[in-house]
Amino acid sequence: MVTAQDSGDPNLGRILQNRYQLVEMLGQGSMGRVYGARDRLLGGVPVAVKFLAQTLLNQRMRDRFEREATTCALLGQRSIHIVRVTDYGIDEDGIPFYIMEYLKGANLNDEIGKHPLSLPRFLNITRQVCLGLQCAHEGIVVGGALCPIVHRDIKPSNILISQDDSLGELAKILDFGIAKTLQADANQTNCFMGTLAYSSPEQMEGHELDARADIYSLGVMMFQMLSARLPLNTDTNSFGAWYRAHHHQLPRPIETSLVSGKLPKALETLIMACLAKSPSDRPQTVSEVIDTVEALEQRFRPGWEIGKRIGNTISTLPIASPPALPTAPTIDGFCQSLTWPADKPIGDITFPQPLRTGSAVLPSLWVMLSGQEIQDRFNCTRYNQFLFAAVPHPSLLWLTVLYNHRYGARWLSSYLDLKSGQGQQMARLLSESGNYRILFFGREEPKRCANVLTASIQPAQCVELKDWITKGQMSPATSYYAATKEQLKQALETLKPKILMKLEAMHTTEGNG
Repeated sequence: MVTAQDSGDPNLGRILQNRYQLVEMLGQGSMGRVYGARDRLLGGVPVAVKFLAQTLLNQRMRDRFEREATTCALLGQRSIHIVRVTDYGIDEDGIPFYIMEYLKGANLNDEIGKHPLSLPRFLNITRQVCLGLQCAHEGIVVGGALCPIVHRDIKPSNILISQDDSLGELAKILDFGIAKTLQADANQTNCFMGTLAYSSPEQMEGHELDARADIYSLGVMMFQMLSARLPLNTDTNSFGAWYRAHHHQLPRPIETSLVSGKLPKALETLIMACLAKSPSDRPQTVSEVIDTVEALEQRFRPGWEIGKRIGNTISTLPIASPPALPTAPTIDGFCQSLTWPADKPIGDITFPQPLRTGSAVLPSLWVMLSGQEIQDRFNCTRYNQFLFAAVPHPSLLWLTVLYNHRYGARWLSSYLDLKSGQGQQMARLLSESGNYRILFFGREEPKRCANVLTASIQPAQCVELKDWITKGQMSPATSYYAATKEQLKQALETLKPKILMKLEAMHTTEGNG
């Protein structure tokens, strides 16, 4: 971490509004600087602080900066795929700033720079970006009227990819600094603003824009995600060169730009439609893009994941036909053929995972322990408990305890964000299934599942889970998920002695407590 002493930055250590203490500079752009900070009011929860650059301290830029903060605050409450803004202020020097969630990860541009995305990862990230765009295009309420938002600068560097304990890979749209609020009685865009390589033909001309301009930029980005190349090329990075390219140059065929593999025809058609010169020839809404992407995910991704986990190559499996696993014994056998995900570390960790079979999606808990401990806990009592917190952010702690008299208790905790689609899905699967499978992997041999146990969920717990899902859907989203997880963790520590007393009293009982 950078300190004020070794960086020469006088801002480090400052406390804004007697609440936010600046601890490190995260980045600097044309609009200003972004700092990492601690929210002292909430026990040091990390946040990010964006300041407007001093060179831009005129009324027009102040208004634009405040509008960006307001837009992100309103949209971030409705979509987990848009950066959340939680506070706005002006410091003692008259410089505006706003507070947003702290996001630790890499932008999509850096990810593409390493190598093009695999198709399953591409579909997952694209769907998340589209969901964020869909929320923006649906609009925010301004002066009592619903006004759509056009981002106008969709590009890989404005998409942040982070890892969430419960959600896995999470994509968020950043930088609504030049977003346009479309109001019926307001003047529309009359000059070019955006990034040359990603701008639509109508954006280059300074015309009035709608959602289809973002869809064009999305098409450029999708092409680049799969090939690490832009669909158009110019000799110079000038406005005139890019104007001609966007208006007159046909996109290069995507199949000739792929490093390996072949795209589904439906995906190739979708990307080329997004890159159409005329807005009327593109998908008219992001919902159309989402429909195609989700259909491709359902068709291809389960087959590829299963193929990878059972150790076969994609080319030897019928991609669209994953094995059907209708009965419990077959499912357990299937579980034992799975391998530890490549994106998860080797160590004592636990994470929830939907288990996709040919006919259903089931809840499962993936656990890595030492091979010896897995053997020691082969015969054990399984106890589970669910803890719910509605505020400040609706969240669920999913606790599983493995207990035997000789070795004591092993506590396995996972957290579900009930404002996210993934968290709601897992909670719903638990409530509907009435049980879940625990998949054990040994640290010494993660390439195979060492054991599978089934834990049942009491009917009363299933009813509670359904009620909590509803409450989570109705509650407003916040940026305090991490703070709520800490609350649940502390609540669990308080409950542990009582749970141990119960388990010790029933240590000879097999199954779920």
